[in-house]
Amino acid sequence: MDFLQTLAEYHRLGIADQIDYKKFYLYSIITHSTAIEGSTVTEIENQLLFDEGITAPGRTLQEQMMNLDLKAAYEEAQRLAAQHADYSVELLCRLSALVMKNTGSTYNTPLGSFSAANGDLRLVNVTAGFAGRSYLAYQKVPQALQDFCHWLNNERKNLKTEDILSAYDLSFVAHYRLVSIHPWADGNGRMSRLVMNMLQMEFDVLPTKVLKDDKAEYIQALIDSREGDDISIFIDCMTRLHCQHLKADIDLYLDSTSQKTSQKTPRKTSQKIIELINRDAHVTTSEMANIIGIDRRNIARNIKKLQTQGLIRHVGPDKGGHWEVIV
Repeated sequence: MDFLQTLAEYHRLGIADQIDYKKFYLYSIITHSTAIEGSTVTEIENQLLFDEGITAPGRTLQEQMMNLDLKAAYEEAQRLAAQHADYSVELLCRLSALVMKNTGSTYNTPLGSFSAANGDLRLVNVTAGFAGRSYLAYQKVPQALQDFCHWLNNERKNLKTEDILSAYDLSFVAHYRLVSIHPWADGNGRMSRLVMNMLQMEFDVLPTKVLKDDKAEYIQALIDSREGDDISIFIDCMTRLHCQHLKADIDLYLDSTSQKTSQKTPRKTSQKIIELINRDAHVTTSEMANIIGIDRRNIARNIKKLQTQGLIRHVGPDKGGHWEVIV
């Protein structure tokens, strides 16, 4: 009920109707999906990269290409979602080829070579993620992926378009099932999140972001669901995170439109953040929260707004990097 009420409030405020909102929301999805895989490119840097072709200093070519490739994959996913295209092994491999186009490796095995950049299914067994447990044997992957597509196409046809919760549940289950098959040697996380978002686009519900700050909770939910053979753990986690992010966006929107007042206004908080960065470029968000006297979530919202406005940026890794005020 809280989730549906939050969605209703989000739409009532018309947040998604802002100019360029869908574009920048998509850029945010891409940035965080690649960040979970190790990219350090920020949302502002991706905006410049995608719109102006301006590369970010200090970022590797590998991580910038990772973001450009995922953008191309999402653009294709948007087109397919609008067409209500059925899922097939060929379609998923084509999307995987876009995701891994410039960063995928070629693997040589006793069974022959395969290329992640071409979207080829893996010909090796893999053990990763899920607390080191092995994924499905490679021999079973083609049939498992075909079964997945057959199941998903049936579920899509039976889903009532007005049933928002069922649309989200289906997208989360599809994410879980695809990543559990682990069809490719690399890019499975990005592909699973892309398919989740593609389904959400098809049924016209707001796509779910998995923020880099959510990584530990997100991965743990996947582990717990698999080990406990209980997919509801992952569904509950994703629903909770999505609701949490919507509330944060609502608060940020209300702050920016002066519809929400507080003892410490966002403008004053933002000014104090800039002052703290000017005094100490290595100041942490926890230190900011303690000095200013507000919680870290409020600090994070104000930092995000300052970054979106191009007033500050973070250089280097999350741990060990530093802040810069952009004059």
